[in-house]
Amino acid sequence: MEPKKTSLYETHKNHNGKIIDFAGWSLPVEYEGILVEHEAVRNAAGLFDVSHMGEVEVKGKDAFKFVQNLVTNDVGVLEDKQVLYTFMCYPHGGIVDDLLVYRFTQEHFFLVINASNIDKDFQWMTENSAGYDITLENVSVDYSELALQGPKAQEILQRLTDTDLSTIKFFYCERAVKVAGYSCLVSRTGYTGEDGFEIYLNHEAAPKVWDALIEAGKEEGIKPAGLGSRDTLRFEATLPLYGNELGEDITPLEAGLGMFVKLGKEAFIGKEALAKQKEDGLKRKIVGFELEDKGIARHGYEVAVGDKVIGFVTTGYLSPTLGKNIGLAMLDIEYTELGTPIEVKVRKRSLKAKVISKKFYDKKYKK
Repeated sequence: MEPKKTSLYETHKNHNGKIIDFAGWSLPVEYEGILVEHEAVRNAAGLFDVSHMGEVEVKGKDAFKFVQNLVTNDVGVLEDKQVLYTFMCYPHGGIVDDLLVYRFTQEHFFLVINASNIDKDFQWMTENSAGYDITLENVSVDYSELALQGPKAQEILQRLTDTDLSTIKFFYCERAVKVAGYSCLVSRTGYTGEDGFEIYLNHEAAPKVWDALIEAGKEEGIKPAGLGSRDTLRFEATLPLYGNELGEDITPLEAGLGMFVKLGKEAFIGKEALAKQKEDGLKRKIVGFELEDKGIARHGYEVAVGDKVIGFVTTGYLSPTLGKNIGLAMLDIEYTELGTPIEVKVRKRSLKAKVISKKFYDKKYKK
């Protein structure tokens, strides 16, 4: 099947984007280079096309009740225009997907899901909507999405809008924000560990707003940024990726993300399994590690102590910001203490490593 193209496909080609097939979409992995783009986001600003992400609208009298039962986090704490990070879980506690929940009103929610999971997620929501007075609509095809990330993000975006962006707090949004003359949904969210905004808009507006942002941020050193730096940035900030740190055979507790699971809630799908897992104690969990030998630990590599395989690497990189070969790995619980010596199997070699804190990088969010 031919990969789908976002509304910015021609824009990426004009910027010499190196296009790859990602989750069935033609998207740029890099333009000038992953390192250049990574550093631009950490020091100035980077602009990403994330139009492949999925969006689902939940409307109706029971919208709140439905979403509250669907996800692990407590939607009850949200006020209008607030955003929440959470999981949808299967009854056994494994993860259907991680997502953002936007509350527009008590009867209108906007869910942002991962590109590779859109069909599966929407089917899951539909199957679990029986008995609720709601309408569910997969509106993924209606939206393009840009992510402007980095310490200069607000300064750059402010040049294109009359909305005072300093009034949009972290994990809040504003609807109908005029950006370069086009109406957008703007939220102070992102996936890089930096301050920044995610901008949802129609397909016709997206290339024009992209060009306006690149022009507005020229002096600050804005760069178009691809999937490559998106991954190195989220990894340094210990933000999980579905298919790596998250999956149907991994629970949020094993992923170290129990803070987004509110077991005090009356009910949600997967609650019983997660409560039992917490009570029984984890048998494995995700930790950080640093390689002491030369090499890079890639996703899926085995981790061992002596002859015993004790887990696997979920993500590994030479961290551009820290200059160290680090990674995340799912390990048997008895090997997860900080400082524990481990070995990563890289092809036919075993590389020495040790367990370290997962706090690789201090996030620079604007609270």
